[in-house]
Amino acid sequence: MKLEQYQEAIESSNIISKTDINGIITFVNDEFCKISGYSKEELIGQNHNIVRHPDVDASIFKKLWQTILQKKAYKSTVKNKAKDGSTFYVNTTVFPILNEVGDIEEFIAIRYDVTESVRLSEALMTKDKELEELNATLEKRVEEQTKALVELNQTLEEKVKEEVEKNREKDRFLFQQSRLASMGEMIANIAHQWRQPLSELTITLYQMKKVYTKQHSDKDDAFEQSYAHAKKIISKMSETIEDFRNFFSPERQSDLFALSRVAKEAIDIMRGTLERNEVKIDLVVHSDVFIQGYFNEFSQVFINIINNSIDAFNMNNIKQRLIYIEIDTSMQGDAIMRLCDNAGGIEESLLDKVFEPYFTTKHASSGTGLGLYMSKMIVNNSMKGLIVVKNENDGACFTITIPKAKEGKGEK
Repeated sequence: MKLEQYQEAIESSNIISKTDINGIITFVNDEFCKISGYSKEELIGQNHNIVRHPDVDASIFKKLWQTILQKKAYKSTVKNKAKDGSTFYVNTTVFPILNEVGDIEEFIAIRYDVTESVRLSEALMTKDKELEELNATLEKRVEEQTKALVELNQTLEEKVKEEVEKNREKDRFLFQQSRLASMGEMIANIAHQWRQPLSELTITLYQMKKVYTKQHSDKDDAFEQSYAHAKKIISKMSETIEDFRNFFSPERQSDLFALSRVAKEAIDIMRGTLERNEVKIDLVVHSDVFIQGYFNEFSQVFINIINNSIDAFNMNNIKQRLIYIEIDTSMQGDAIMRLCDNAGGIEESLLDKVFEPYFTTKHASSGTGLGLYMSKMIVNNSMKGLIVVKNENDGACFTITIPKAKEGKGEK
């Protein structure tokens, strides 16, 4: 029954098709018919290139087939042609489905519509070209474009508020219906709703840089660093959303990476928050080690723990704030990392509960109680490791142990 609910949730929020090994369509859902303009009867039995757009180079499809025939997932943004001749764009992931002996039995493609985002990007690029070609009327054009951007920003702000409100409503509904049983569906819905706002934020950030550059002839290193950091944060958010959306998927590909790189990445992402809260990070690498797992998910564990320390510093009015991160290896060569603070520690009676879902000591407006629960799931399930916490030296100390990677592999 739950599997059917998950399947219904996925099919209702994504565009799905299946083909045999020769690319002949064997299944499409209603969303596929809606965006393509074809009926199921017109699609079943046809080659999937029925929606191929003539503008797309043949090399793209050659790369797709090379990838999926190697039993790997293929991801790309694809330009398609509907039955009425109109164009639509979809972010596509194609998965090979294997039978019991490991041979490819069929392919399933999951997509979501990004037509509006692509068209918005193309429209902005066209406007930039017009501005360069019409220097004679630059002042007037700038006034016109400024007015248009103000209206666009207002529209974007309204859309972001609408999407955030939708997420809140869905979260409240899922919480009331079922906690753990609805976890996978909740994450999928959040990911689906946040993709468009993140894309729009990227566009808005680009426009802000264009305006700033036009108004300031001299290069500003501080501005460039802030701009690059903002882009990195948005990119990290997008990657994290996608990782958690696929959190329960058995098709995920793990990577080999150095433990110190994860810690440095998380610290860099948190740099602005750490500076605002006057928190010092002391990273000590005694012995680095490569581990096998999911880089973005594991960096989220570091970010969750650091955020919890910052909240504890503020709640307990700690003046001298320090987070100590230590990386080492065990006698067996496994990775060991300790993240400790001096924020006053956790009440002893609550130590056994901090990893439970929806448990939080924060105000309802500041925490959902899912951060440490998800961190434990990532460490235990995705990284095949162990995470524990105890009070030490007037603070909380998290210890994470991850099995070392197999010999003979390099970092990806």
